[in-house]
Amino acid sequence: MMAYSFLSRFRIKETRVSDFLDAARQMEQQAREEEGALFFQFYRLDLPGMFAVLESFVDEKAGEAHMEYERNKPLIATMIDCMDGSYEREMLLDLESAS
Repeated sequence: MMAYSFLSRFRIKETRVSDFLDAARQMEQQAREEEGALFFQFYRLDLPGMFAVLESFVDEKAGEAHMEYERNKPLIATMIDCMDGSYEREMLLDLESAS
């Protein structure tokens, strides 16, 4: 079974970087404790104000559950509020699926 994995890229408002980092660090901690979460890590990109998150779950259902946990909802709302625009999501397929 292939994991449900994706990379999301987004820009954070210059005035909200600190708020975003606080929320992102807390989300990383919480995601590590979620059933079905395989990997969850935020990154700074080499472009000003740009960040990414790499998320991997055992399946799509676990990824959806991550968004619905009550303790995650305020963090998600904060991070979205910090974004300058929307985000771009790229699904990641394992090598066997790429053929």
